[in-house]
Amino acid sequence: MLENYLPVLIFMCMGLIVGLVMIVLGGFILAPRKPDAEKNSPYECGFEAFEDARLKFDIRYYLVAILFIIFDLEIAFLFPWAIVLDDIGLFGIVAMGIFLGILVIGFIYEWKKGALEWE
Repeated sequence: MLENYLPVLIFMCMGLIVGLVMIVLGGFILAPRKPDAEKNSPYECGFEAFEDARLKFDIRYYLVAILFIIFDLEIAFLFPWAIVLDDIGLFGIVAMGIFLGILVIGFIYEWKKGALEWE
């Protein structure tokens, strides 16, 4: 029984060894180490920072991001439905029609409330 796991163990050990060799080669042996003040300074678009980096973002940025994630995840439900469309029949079509109808109503609501407009 345990002999079935030997190839998996060998594969994991080889992956660990290759990963460690790459880290050692890239990080310690091949990488040039010449730090100076310019390299260690914070970089911000090629010029000195003129404000605090911890500025508050407008709430609309987060709202648009959350709306994108919500609609993107809801659209992801269409792919499994499309694959089994022949098997689920009329019930599946009606259920997905209701789902898409609720999605469109939510989209229209957000559009009318102005959540998608950037001023």
